[in-house]
Amino acid sequence: MLRPFTALAGLIAFASTAAAQDRRPSHCIALAEATPGMAYVQKASWAAPVDEDAVRITYVDHSVYVIQTEGGLAVATDYNGYLGPEDLVPDVATMNHAHSSHWTPNPDPRIPNVLKGWGDGEGPADHHLDLGEMLIRNVPTDIRQGFGGVEEDGNSIFVFEVAGLCIGHLGHLHHEPNAEQYAALGRLDVVMAPVDGGMTVDIATMQSIVSRLRSSIVLPMHWFSGYSLEQFLEGMAGEFVIDRRVDSSFTVSLRDLPSRPTIVVLQPAVLSGFD
Repeated sequence: MLRPFTALAGLIAFASTAAAQDRRPSHCIALAEATPGMAYVQKASWAAPVDEDAVRITYVDHSVYVIQTEGGLAVATDYNGYLGPEDLVPDVATMNHAHSSHWTPNPDPRIPNVLKGWGDGEGPADHHLDLGEMLIRNVPTDIRQGFGGVEEDGNSIFVFEVAGLCIGHLGHLHHEPNAEQYAALGRLDVVMAPVDGGMTVDIATMQSIVSRLRSSIVLPMHWFSGYSLEQFLEGMAGEFVIDRRVDSSFTVSLRDLPSRPTIVVLQPAVLSGFD
């Protein structure tokens, strides 16, 4: 006869296994070694309809991006409560709490899915949100605290699997991912990377991370002046094509990924009806 504790542990393990089996598997992990197609990246206004089998990515500010799909889904990354004067209510808002510019304690109550990237004191954040057209999951990482401390699982790298693409947002990353975290990320076709040079990781570490990920498109973010951005670009110029834009939005599909890894520098702009 099973002891009560043993029986309870067995039930919990069974429930966890069953829940995991119910999840849609990640194609980004399964196809991490695959090489996608190639072509070019198209510019687009955030307010235009999204092309078939494509996504539109708009750089709003700081580390806030809006990702929009053909079917009308919208996601705001590192949502801090403000996207601009245009009243866009995203279907999903992801947040990280290293600094107040990456989250808000009072997100718009109309947002149906608010995903916090930090743990609840009992374990790391664990998101696997299946919206049909898009799968959103996270890979937790640690963040620094004052006086040399560390908050375990205080940040999340969010991965958005949509239109055959694997899109990653590194959040407020404070250390290079370890082998397990890289494996959990899988293939990232597009990655948003902080290049401030100190508040997150230093420039050399971010260059190492981007080289390791080998994403087709890298979107620099979290730069406060041109200095750290130019440092990052200078160090990557021999390995990546540098594509400087005057736009804040572009549209990309799996078939449009560039033939060479490319850093696309977008200009941040809040959402407005004048785009």
